[in-house]
Order: sequence, then structure tokens, then C-alpha cells
Amino acid sequence: MDTEGFIALLNEDLESEYRSIVQYVQHTATIKGAQYLSIIEELKQHLGQELDHASTLAEQIDFLGGVPSVRVPEVPVATDGADALRLDLELEQEQLRRYRERVEQAQELGLSDVAEALRPLLQQTQDHVMDLQTALGK
Repeated sequence: MDTEGFIALLNEDLESEYRSIVQYVQHTATIKGAQYLSIIEELKQHLGQELDHASTLAEQIDFLGGVPSVRVPEVPVATDGADALRLDLELEQEQLRRYRERVEQAQELGLSDVAEALRPLLQQTQDHVMDLQTALGK
């Protein structure tokens, strides 16, 4: 792994955050039902954190000499509450896996500042996974 490869992976992470943002916007607008009222508020908080994650990733990519991606991956549509939450959980679990790898890779590359910048993303993503698991009764 070299810095260019690491930047490419960070750009994939950034694109995933863009997907999260779009997905959460759609889900908070379309999920209906009394059973989802509290989780909708939680998703709105997740949405703000996803935007912060995207900003952090873009800053780190720029810091390393790369150009932050502007590509948004395809976002699956789900308006049923349970289906939407399952999609959110799957995406957050994948992001958590990727952030764990990214922190380790940054350390291996001697980029301790970058690793420290990514740690809050990892922690918040882990919190998102737990919130969604709880909402889904897992």
C-alpha cells in the first residue's frame, strides 16, 4: 500500500459517505409510522454526522495531495421503514469495516495524523451500527 492507493481508498470511503447522506435524506423523509418516530430523529443526527465524515475525508484526501471525489454511488430506494433501516445498517456495517482498515493502513503508512482524524468517524459509525441494530430489534 502506498499513499496513492490509500488516497484511492479514502475516495471510495468519501463516495460511500455521499451515498449515506442521500440515503438518510430519503429515509428521514419517507419512513412513516409511530414506531419509527424516535429512530427518524436519530437518523437525522446520523445525517449530520455523515456530512461531517464526508468533510473530514475530503480534508484528509486533500492533505495527502489527492483530489476529493464528487461521485455519488447509486443509492437504492426504500420507503418501507424496516427495509430502509436494513439498508442503512448494511451500509454502516460496511463503512465500519472500511474505517477499521483505514485507521490500520494509515498507521502502517506512518500517517498517524490521518489515523487520528479517522478515529472519530470509526467511533460514530460504530454508534450508528448499534443504533440501527437496536431499532431493528437485533
